[in-house]
Amino acid sequence: MESLQSVEVTQNDKDRSGFKLSFQISQGQKLDDLKPFNRIILMVTINSVKQVIMDGIISYHQLDSGNGSGASIFTVFGEDVSVMMDLDMQPISHKGQDDASIARGIISKYSSYGITAEVKSPKGVSQPGTNDYVPRQQVTDLEHLKSMADKYGFVFYIVPGPLAKKNIAYWGPPKWEGTSQKALSTNMGPNSNVETINFSYDSLSPTLVKGNVQDEKTNQIKPVETNSSQLKKISKDSALESQSKVRQVLFLQKSGHDLKTAMALAQGITDASLLETEKAEGTLNVIRYGDILLPRRLVGLRGAGQEYDGTWYVKKVTHKIQRGVYKQSFTLTRGGTGPKTSKV
Repeated sequence: MESLQSVEVTQNDKDRSGFKLSFQISQGQKLDDLKPFNRIILMVTINSVKQVIMDGIISYHQLDSGNGSGASIFTVFGEDVSVMMDLDMQPISHKGQDDASIARGIISKYSSYGITAEVKSPKGVSQPGTNDYVPRQQVTDLEHLKSMADKYGFVFYIVPGPLAKKNIAYWGPPKWEGTSQKALSTNMGPNSNVETINFSYDSLSPTLVKGNVQDEKTNQIKPVETNSSQLKKISKDSALESQSKVRQVLFLQKSGHDLKTAMALAQGITDASLLETEKAEGTLNVIRYGDILLPRRLVGLRGAGQEYDGTWYVKKVTHKIQRGVYKQSFTLTRGGTGPKTSKV
């Protein structure tokens, strides 16, 4: 711990979370605890509350020898424990199982890492029969979990904690619900806790789906169409409703799907499109904020103006910790503009 110079942890809402630890070491200093595939657990304490921000596996390291100065910088990199799901690739058949059941089965294989499953079933998807198409897995467990999630606009990620050596593996729709975190404040003088922030809006991102599918059970051609998002509306004006034009994609026949599954896939395309519509990127001082901003949860923003104030979804955060300094960079997103309420 005396050698530790800096800590950087990046937590994503979809991709694997990662970490970087830099140590100042002397010549000949042993680093047995920092070998590849060793497990690293990082906890921080804010206002007497301990929180796990990373439970991961070392995957890479590098050494800067310092050009003979006597002190070297040894840096280790790693990812959350889901990296262990991405090592082996063996063909597997999942006969008679829907995607949610397959996800539960895959996650259960990694209980030795303290992982418990939280799996949400897609709405309207039928349980396959014994004579239906047999899903086959020909990629790693992690790739298969992600590809199944992508079909429905779902996400898969692992949340460390709440206790050391414990993790929750979530497979399901993005969580645009729950209690909002402590508000972010900008342009509010001494009450500001945000140091920098900027905004962007992608008018081509919102997407509706329209097309047809040949139902595998009835062989009839059925219409497939989306008109709205099933994500919780966290902005005053949804881009699907407020924009004069919204991009549309044609949903073509998908082999091996009945109408319910095709509708779920189409809805997933629409829901996922709103995750990229409006973004806010910035930095905050954790000490002034008085807490840790967590990804995959909601947060209120104030002081940015009527167009940008209101509730946002925290898509990504990066913790940057050095002696006496704790900052976070963040990416927020939502599917429209303006606050739903007059008070944040």
